Amino acid sequence: MGIEKGIFQRTELLLGKNFIEKTLEKRVIIFGIGGVGSWCAESLVRSGIKHITIVDSDRVCVTNVNRQLMATTKTVGKVKTEVLKERLLEINPTAEITALQKIYSPETFESFELDKYDFIIDGIDSLSNKIHLIQEATKTNAVFFSSMGAALKMDPTRIKVAEFWKVEGCPLGAILRKRLKRLGGTSKKFMCVYSDELLKNQGENAACGTERCMCPRATEGPGDPDLVNHEWCSMKAQVNGTTSYMPAMFGMTIAGLVVQSIHKTD
Repeated sequence: MGIEKGIFQRTELLLGKNFIEKTLEKRVIIFGIGGVGSWCAESLVRSGIKHITIVDSDRVCVTNVNRQLMATTKTVGKVKTEVLKERLLEINPTAEITALQKIYSPETFESFELDKYDFIIDGIDSLSNKIHLIQEATKTNAVFFSSMGAALKMDPTRIKVAEFWKVEGCPLGAILRKRLKRLGGTSKKFMCVYSDELLKNQGENAACGTERCMCPRATEGPGDPDLVNHEWCSMKAQVNGTTSYMPAMFGMTIAGLVVQSIHKTD
């Protein structure tokens, strides 16, 4: 394995050589690489996952700096997937990272070929697209994990893992269940990371401190030309406050679920 032998020496010491060999074969796709998905991606690469596809349409916004792995004052305005890919390859240069600056939606989902993956991870904010991903991901043979909302949370001891239909005290989970029931439910059960804590915003609610996002944006760059000036934060009807650590802990918890799932199959 070359450099990989050294990188994963401590992981192999704990989990065994067979675990490392299995992680190198697994294929993971992460939808949404914000506060949850970005930290999940890094944790998976550091755990030995070599084949990862990261999907997100956004560029780094200054308001992302408080919680998203690849967001710094130097990366504001850059395509999130490209910045994160660069970071992940610094950790493991032999990793195969596919960076897609795309939106998951009913119109685009077929292009992702979900059946190719062993693990599908949902870190999507858009409610309608999240519901669609849940429906489609649960039709596949992949192990599917979903993150509920990490905003408006502060207490890390209240983070929990439960099967989707048994999530309690999470408003997002309740909305998703209600809508999915109307649509006929899901094709199989899946695990979620959530918290039953619900705080209220204490400050003014505005994108980037103004009525419209004022982050620097490149006029040209990689990815879909229609997404170059995409400003997701300024399109949201409601922007909720977040801490630096809660989204990261959600993402790392999902990474832990992936690692445990692989280890159980040894």
